[in-house]
Amino acid sequence: MLAWYDVHRRTLPWRAGPSGPHPDPYAVWLSEVMLQQTTVAAVKPYYARFLERWPTVEAMAAADDADVMAAWAGLGYYARARNLIACARAVAADHDGRFPDTEEALRSLPGLGAYTAAAVAAIAFGQRAVVVDANVERVVARLFAVERPLPAARPELRRLTDTITPDARAGDFAQAMMDLGSTICTPRAPACALCPLSADCAARAACAQEDYPRKVAKRDKPVRRGTIFWLEADDHVLLHRRAPKGMLGGMRALPSGPWAGDDSGLAEAPAAADWRPLGGGRHVFTHFALDYSVVGAHAPGRSAEGEWWPVDRIDEAGLPTLFARAAALARSQMERL
Repeated sequence: MLAWYDVHRRTLPWRAGPSGPHPDPYAVWLSEVMLQQTTVAAVKPYYARFLERWPTVEAMAAADDADVMAAWAGLGYYARARNLIACARAVAADHDGRFPDTEEALRSLPGLGAYTAAAVAAIAFGQRAVVVDANVERVVARLFAVERPLPAARPELRRLTDTITPDARAGDFAQAMMDLGSTICTPRAPACALCPLSADCAARAACAQEDYPRKVAKRDKPVRRGTIFWLEADDHVLLHRRAPKGMLGGMRALPSGPWAGDDSGLAEAPAAADWRPLGGGRHVFTHFALDYSVVGAHAPGRSAEGEWWPVDRIDEAGLPTLFARAAALARSQMERL
């Protein structure tokens, strides 16, 4: 794996060169938080913008929560952004601005679970740690033909990964396994002829590569309904700040009703107005799908409580994807009201 990695390693902005020192722990941590359940392609521009705006953990610790949340908008899984702020402040306040260099100490920081702590320890500090993400799970499940389905198989997959993780260059080994899973041992049509592990792969020997990892059949996601409100006055639109905890916590957003039951009532409207339907759509979250309706109205003035944002600058508000889509729909339909 290490010999393969030395030749085929991906060039990524958060990685050190093949002969350079270990990368900056702050950069590794930031990238690993962003990469959780998100693709490399999606993360790259966010990573560059975050590093340009907050180049050190101290800068991140001193940042305004709202600015960080707005910069994160569109990357999804917004609890990660809240954990980012909390962790940076803990490192700045309790560790003199330096990340701890052991897996155990890293686990004590806010928002660092087993995977992130292991990844930072191995990649940034050269510590031996067992790093298992979705790509590594797939490689190991095929290599050993693990029959237990995910997610129940995770302890076994971690144990097996531990058996093949070397003491030296554990960080490079982890990144090699990630690269292998991302580019060669892909979910469908794995390129086994190019794989450095193909001769030892039990799944390939059984001609059953795509049957692993075993997975429990997914249940259909429940569907919720909700109403999103576009209230416009003097070329401004009303925005609210969502509660710090919960779905999209702390984010700037359009006012909305509860996301449950039917969406026929306007009891949660931010103001009494002549609300008109503008359209709707479906947005899929991790645990449920939301069928949303967008309604709009003109107000005689900016008297409703909240933040009145210029309509022509709505793209700068840092709205989460759901509300950005609702805003685009509303703007396209408001002229007819």
